[in-house]
Amino acid sequence: MTSATNASSSYSFAPVEAPQARLLVLGSMPGVQSLRAGQYYAHPRNAFWRIMMHALVPDADAQVPLPAYAQRLAWLQANGIVLWDVLQYCERPGSLDAAIRRDSMVFNDFAGLLARHPGIVRICFNGAAACDLFERHVAPGLLAAGCLPPDRRRLPSTSPAHAGMSFEDKQRLWCEALI
Repeated sequence: MTSATNASSSYSFAPVEAPQARLLVLGSMPGVQSLRAGQYYAHPRNAFWRIMMHALVPDADAQVPLPAYAQRLAWLQANGIVLWDVLQYCERPGSLDAAIRRDSMVFNDFAGLLARHPGIVRICFNGAAACDLFERHVAPGLLAAGCLPPDRRRLPSTSPAHAGMSFEDKQRLWCEALI
């Protein structure tokens, strides 16, 4: 177990909310590079924004550099996609979800988010950790409150640490879920 002296405190970002939201995309907690940059999925090898570009801007050339971060967030908002993380706070050394100290986890306010966006009908999880944390710690309370969207999909992590699946396979699965 990692001691508190070796772990870094991590606070998630505010949600990127969308008018007419229909879909919620959840990660677990931003990695070190994202936290430093103040941007979701800032690691240059994370496939998230490339996959989103393909799914949401089909005529975009995959070889061109990604547009500015504000434009990427606008893609999500224009398509009714809310972006957030399961955890509001945790302690961990580095960026790996497996290193999160379980006794340090604080979860985001999903009841409040879903109350603000009653049109959300699907939750897509960016990887197993986000899905497992949400289903184990958040979903039971939302189910009891009657506000848990029934359509929840665990998708392959877009992280470079998840190298067991090709970019094309990840892209296909994500695009199918975003429809």
